[in-house]
Amino acid sequence: MSIAIAQLGKSLMNSKAWMRLGFACVALFMASQSSAAATQTQSDQTQATNHSASISWQEWNAESFEQAQREQKFILLDLVAVWCHWCHVMDAKTYADPQVQALIEQHYVAVQADHDARPDLAERYRRWGWPATIVLTPDGREIVKRAGYIAPESMAKLLQAIVDDPSPERQRGLLPTTFSDSPQLHANTRKTLLQRHVDSFDPELGGLKINQKFVDADTVEYDLQQARQGDTAATMRARKTLDAGLALIDPAFGGAYQYSIFGDWQHPDYEKIVLSQARYLRLYAQAAQLFDEPAYRQAVNDVLRYVDDFLTAPNGAFYTSQDADVTQGERAHDYFALNRQQRLAIGIPRVDQHQYSYHNGLLIEALSEAYRALNDESLLQRAQKAARWIHQERRLWRGGYRHDQVDQAGPYLGDTLAMGRAFLSLYRATGDQQWQQRALQSAQFIAEEFHHTAGGLITAKLNGTPLTPLPKMDENLSAARFVLGLANSLSPDQKPQRQALKASAEHILRYLVTPEVALSRLTEAALIMADDEYQILLKMMENQRER
Repeated sequence: MSIAIAQLGKSLMNSKAWMRLGFACVALFMASQSSAAATQTQSDQTQATNHSASISWQEWNAESFEQAQREQKFILLDLVAVWCHWCHVMDAKTYADPQVQALIEQHYVAVQADHDARPDLAERYRRWGWPATIVLTPDGREIVKRAGYIAPESMAKLLQAIVDDPSPERQRGLLPTTFSDSPQLHANTRKTLLQRHVDSFDPELGGLKINQKFVDADTVEYDLQQARQGDTAATMRARKTLDAGLALIDPAFGGAYQYSIFGDWQHPDYEKIVLSQARYLRLYAQAAQLFDEPAYRQAVNDVLRYVDDFLTAPNGAFYTSQDADVTQGERAHDYFALNRQQRLAIGIPRVDQHQYSYHNGLLIEALSEAYRALNDESLLQRAQKAARWIHQERRLWRGGYRHDQVDQAGPYLGDTLAMGRAFLSLYRATGDQQWQQRALQSAQFIAEEFHHTAGGLITAKLNGTPLTPLPKMDENLSAARFVLGLANSLSPDQKPQRQALKASAEHILRYLVTPEVALSRLTEAALIMADDEYQILLKMMENQRER
């Protein structure tokens, strides 16, 4: 784990003598965790417990589909998150059930994958996680998709029902057959998005009007933008959500929990993922600057100490997540009610020590943006150190980045995109041309490798399975804003690069502004911001006579 024994020793130096024995035990625990994690493969990552060991779990690859075809079986995909409580419970109960195991043995090729290790699967099945249960035919047709925990009896009934009638369920959210001719939002679509942005806000509790409460990055970012322009309603929305979101910061270890359930902010799920830490660092730093609010600056400090203690590797790059459970499959409410010293005496939830390019890019960008807001040099130093390590250890050809040290598939869009955004943020923070050049190389790699003919970008290169990679909204929103931001950062003498970026952005936007895509969610402020940034680019090019 990344919380160094030396760091812990320093933090406990002034504690009472009786705590020293507890610290020694924790140190031994951490050392064993670190040693085990250093040798983990993806297979043993996704099978952190042994409850389902009698199931012959395969990897997501062409060979598994060929086996299913040869044996005339279905593909059963168990897509998990290694930090996910209900994934652990499903492994311990559902996949340990004899009836479920018998049905799988007879009729299914069982495939298990960690969604953090397979961004292509994570993007494709994000609506159904986690865990996500997907059943497919050997030729890749999806039969059923289920979200979350499935109890043993229900799972056995589902598996048998598919055997009895393998007709695919009606698919929702299918990709449109044609995309927009224009890269600009239609006026009516934009009007609807703006209204949804307001209507989806919870005026009583903050956040969105949904059962899960979390700080939605795009929604708050857009409100912060509008607050800077003097919009009092946007200021109220941003502050209401940010004030409420403070409840998700762990008072003992620091860091932000992913979300709270039951429609309030008081019932967190205890996993801590990089996405949440990056979101909090960036947004609370920007809000601290804008509103001069000490509580927001403290939130940045609390997240930063967690990242330093738990998610920072000795090389300066970042780990991926920390488990919600101390003992996998057992709720940890009592543990997270304890203070720091009491927790350390018990042990520490498992940290996934993979150093993925995608996750590092998120934190590098967040640290760089926090530096721009707060002018804290230590934030920039952390960001640059991690960026240099990823560039050295994860670089592919022509500006691309692989996911891990060794990838089973890919390359994946998310890795190069996250690093490209990180480089752009570092350029904005420092003015150092090397970061802009790397961002330009990443943008070119993305345009060449992930181009989808009809519009947008696909999530990954073909991996030999029957499933064709598709454009997904989150990645394309991020990519559009990256390309537009990069184009708007160029100087007048970089006309050819700006023209290429404009063409790339327009190709992505034609997918995103298609009404069936643009209006497919409760709210999507990122698309409003992308549309604004496209208008900025057009105006700048018109002023420079580049159109």
